[in-house]
Amino acid sequence: MADAGAGAGASEPPAETVAATFRRVYDTLKAELLQDPSVDFNDDAIQWLESMLDYNVLGGKLNRGLAVVESYKLLKAASATEPSEEGLFLACILGWGIEWLQAYFLVLDDIMDNSQTRRGKPCWFRLPKVGLIAINDGLILRSQISRIFRRYFYGKSYYVNLLDLFSEVEFQTTSGQLLDQITTNEGRKDLNKYNVHVYRRIVEYKTAYYSFYLPVACALLLFGESLDDYVQVKHILVEMGVYFQSQVRSS
Repeated sequence: MADAGAGAGASEPPAETVAATFRRVYDTLKAELLQDPSVDFNDDAIQWLESMLDYNVLGGKLNRGLAVVESYKLLKAASATEPSEEGLFLACILGWGIEWLQAYFLVLDDIMDNSQTRRGKPCWFRLPKVGLIAINDGLILRSQISRIFRRYFYGKSYYVNLLDLFSEVEFQTTSGQLLDQITTNEGRKDLNKYNVHVYRRIVEYKTAYYSFYLPVACALLLFGESLDDYVQVKHILVEMGVYFQSQVRSS
């Protein structure tokens, strides 16, 4: 008997969503990192790393990472070309690079702020088995970004620019964290230190660059553009980031 769904009138299976494709790439990257030949991990270390990655890299909305994929698709659409499977895969890789960067920031930020929860669950360092090992875990997360990029982008024309972009945004974000830390601590005694000008600098450097500019910049590099030609785009995206963070903190 013929399959009831077969024939010209049969509906095509639904295409995999961008989010599902993006999530699947995470499993690929994690498996590669756990099998990194440069370090002879024992079973305990592999189990720790897998748990640490799932706990910290996953769990958020993944907006930053998905923004790379969507921005790349928009750039291709504007040029009247279809994104290739390889291009979308590399866009996912770049998106996960940002999610890894985000995880690195959050693990260390929670320790500095002595926070209790993150994304509805205890902060990583709050788990009894973790404690201040989380500091090294944060450093591992950051170092893994370079290993991911070297595997997939080494030899690409934009490889150096990509590394420079992430380095610059990391510097801006950690500088914003410094401003936040010293202002918050001193502001407990002198609220004049916490004014609108200082607040704007904090949210611009701590959030706007890596949350709004970085995803689009990654898509532009993958598309083959020079970031020097998109200074106004950078300005607009940073302003969007400041507006977003101001809403979050005032809500």
